[in-house]
Amino acid sequence: MVWYAALVLAVAAERAAELAVARRNTRWSAARGGVEHGRGHYPAMVALHAGLLVAAPLEVWAAGRPFVPALGGPMLAVVVAAQGLRWWCVGSLGPRWNTRVIVVPGLPPVARGPYRWLRHPNYAAVAAEGAALPLVHGAWVTAAVFTVLNAALLAVRVRCENAALASAAPA
Repeated sequence: MVWYAALVLAVAAERAAELAVARRNTRWSAARGGVEHGRGHYPAMVALHAGLLVAAPLEVWAAGRPFVPALGGPMLAVVVAAQGLRWWCVGSLGPRWNTRVIVVPGLPPVARGPYRWLRHPNYAAVAAEGAALPLVHGAWVTAAVFTVLNAALLAVRVRCENAALASAAPA
């Protein structure tokens, strides 16, 4: 259980690093006329992601979930791969990456890195990590609940982001 708590804390530290990058990128976008969209769903997204980091170890502890190497090992690999994909997204978008939907008018869509193949690769990373992190130590209830709630939230988020990008596309 101690190593699993350390893993969850490492993911939490990674999320804190993301927020620092997002704050810096928000300033960059604002200086260039960036417009934020979808503020209404952002608090729900923050709560869901924070809840994941609390619920997974809590479920492991409260329900006595055992570590099953045949499941935990592959799920740990998915968590690591999701982190790699997320930071590839951050690097590919550069100062345009954010945890919020902020679009700088007139900039063309990014078509490098994972964006060559997927429209929203960061959300694929989020979905994979959200399912895999709890399953590293058998917290299947947390994995299932997060996956369902995240799917609903991403449906709203992707519609919002697509509309924002379309409204700011260069002529």
